[in-house]
Amino acid sequence: MTILCVRFQQAPMHEAAFPRLLGVLEEFTPVVQALPPDRALADLRGAERYFGRGAVELAPLIRVRALALYGIDCAIGAGPGPMLARMALAQAEPGVTRVVPDDRDGVREFLAPRPVGALPGVGPGTARTLCEYGLDTLGRVAAAPLSTLQRLVGARTGRELRERAQGIDRGRVVPNGVAHSLAAERPFPRDELDPVRHRRALLSATEELGARLRALEKVCRTLTLTVRYADGPPTARSRTLREPTAHSSALTATAYRVYEGLGLQRARVRAVALRAEGLTSAEDASYQLTFDPVDEKARRLEEVADRARARFGPGAVTRGTLAA
Repeated sequence: MTILCVRFQQAPMHEAAFPRLLGVLEEFTPVVQALPPDRALADLRGAERYFGRGAVELAPLIRVRALALYGIDCAIGAGPGPMLARMALAQAEPGVTRVVPDDRDGVREFLAPRPVGALPGVGPGTARTLCEYGLDTLGRVAAAPLSTLQRLVGARTGRELRERAQGIDRGRVVPNGVAHSLAAERPFPRDELDPVRHRRALLSATEELGARLRALEKVCRTLTLTVRYADGPPTARSRTLREPTAHSSALTATAYRVYEGLGLQRARVRAVALRAEGLTSAEDASYQLTFDPVDEKARRLEEVADRARARFGPGAVTRGTLAA
């Protein structure tokens, strides 16, 4: 048992503490992979030898350290590989470590009754196709002939699916790996026709993405807007930013332009989602100097607001439009 998958129970949008929580894991092992906004993988093979304890014994120490330093609880899944640790986490609760046994029979017993959609990488379409042929659990997928799976989902996908359903986990923890994108979705309580409410949802999403990017010290190059309707397929449009940024105002302006370009007329919108893509380090990004005092003031206010949120929580500072 060498891999832990940790989910920190921090409030939504409160990612200012996330880098520090990763530091808690790095006190035990340098092999930590960030899974923003609130999860991380840790490979404890070296730590087990150094501390003379197994990963399952180290998990409570990690939880206590996060609670003592930052007041944030966590749920932990443990397994012999990243895939199994992530699946174990899905069944864990705060204060509890869910363990997948490190032996073939234990892994098979853990996986067999799970629905096929619980396997990482299996989307709704693939799960639906498999269920139509009676392959609704991982045990049945693992026992199915390889040729059958490949005929249903393709040669490569079928082979990988069967291996993972049998508990063969070829993944690894990538040190300092950071997600290449961040997403924020805003569903409406009912199908929404009002463009003003659409734009308000976009403003809320860009404020969240900006705060998350700055907390991670990242900037994005591309912004993708996805609009989900009450009927019909969703619409997705991407826009490359003039320069990589984590500035909320720049993200909002881009999101509004993309939205206006869709030309929605009385569309019943069920949800809007924004994804910041092409993430790079803020230190390596170039920034076009401006003599616009309004923009400079907005950036300074943004820095102050970020510090307030980091100290008092994500709701400490918000736009008046969103507070209504």
